[in-house]
Amino acid sequence: MTEVKEMVIPLRAAWNVPRTKRANRAMAEIKKHVAQHMKIQEDEEIWIDQAVNELIWERGMQKPPRKIRIVCTREEGFPLEVKLVEE
Repeated sequence: MTEVKEMVIPLRAAWNVPRTKRANRAMAEIKKHVAQHMKIQEDEEIWIDQAVNELIWERGMQKPPRKIRIVCTREEGFPLEVKLVEE
């Protein structure tokens, strides 16, 4: 069984920390948002695609994007995948 959800994650909380920690906080916010909205189980892992990481860090540590559009895919026996929306 495959479950797919497209979502927009607001990263405003990343701007409420010191500017040298914003990109790190943005990645943490992505994990937190996905875990909450996909109702992640304790034994489940979250795998974030390299493209998502590159988009967050594209403008450096101090200026991550304000929001990001992603697609979450859950397949049985695999970690929860987080990827960018392909347009």
